[in-house]
Amino acid sequence: MNGVTLALVSALLFGASIPASKALLEVFTPLQLAGLLYLGAALGVAPRIATERRSQHPVRLDRRNRARLFGAVLFGGLLGPVLLLIGLRTAAAAPVSLILNLEMAATAALGVLLFREPLDRGGWLGVIGIVAAGGLLSSDAGWPGIIGGLWVAAACVCWGLDNHLTALIDGITPAGSTFVKGVVAGSVNLALGISLVPIHAPPSILAAALAVGAISYGASITPYIASAQQLGATRAQGLFASAPFFGAALSFLVLAETITPLQVAAAGILVVSVGSLFAAQHRHEHAHEAVEHIHAHRHDDGHHAHEHAGLSASTRHTHWHRHEPVAHAHPHWPDLHHRHRH
Repeated sequence: MNGVTLALVSALLFGASIPASKALLEVFTPLQLAGLLYLGAALGVAPRIATERRSQHPVRLDRRNRARLFGAVLFGGLLGPVLLLIGLRTAAAAPVSLILNLEMAATAALGVLLFREPLDRGGWLGVIGIVAAGGLLSSDAGWPGIIGGLWVAAACVCWGLDNHLTALIDGITPAGSTFVKGVVAGSVNLALGISLVPIHAPPSILAAALAVGAISYGASITPYIASAQQLGATRAQGLFASAPFFGAALSFLVLAETITPLQVAAAGILVVSVGSLFAAQHRHEHAHEAVEHIHAHRHDDGHHAHEHAGLSASTRHTHWHRHEPVAHAHPHWPDLHHRHRH
């Protein structure tokens, strides 16, 4: 799949987690549910991990990438989901879903300030439009939505950091980083949650929580990371910004919550804004140093000249490979190969 499709699939799957988690919070505390969701995510990517091991993909994390992975586990796996679930316990699922648009603003701001992602005028207009749509929607939620929104905003900052850190990791596949995040963060949060409040849920409800994690977090996170490595974290997050609207729509259908005309109008603003953000490429002469790493790639992008027998240039695949030094000019996003300033 290309980066756009991967991001939209990820958004749909993650959006479904919001109404499902709202129902599960009737039984679990936020810490317990966060742990179960991320352990489920690990289970969801376990078959992919087994396939990668059979293919003998090496895992080579240097010190810098180990630090990035630790940060992704801390902010994206431990803190982010707990803060989101606290907010979701306070407010209705539909407004919480829509307030998640703040993650776009956090990702964009952190991208410019900390992670060397250039963003031109069209890109900033897209970000402003997305933030404006989120502001319209949160104002429609009332005081419960505002209180819950403060918790969700904190979660969005954590996930903004996570988005950039995971996009920068090489030496481990997207499924591998998802598995590590799920096992470590899930185990820690679940252990903390059980130590504070015992779990009394029946096995069927425990299985349901793990299933939500496997589908909405495991099957969602992996394509998102792959998309971010192709498009850059800010643009992948722009497409992923549709997840709150998927969540709000499902909240209306499943939980019988209200979708207002203002929310529908904001969806139109989001579509235009994401289009503006995604169209913001740039072109200039730039040089790449020699590097060895592992990530999903194809051979018609100007950066992967190695050959495989029986594999077409447009087929996306993952393995350890080496890049020779090259200097060229072409339109590009701040993806895994273009983190330079200009």
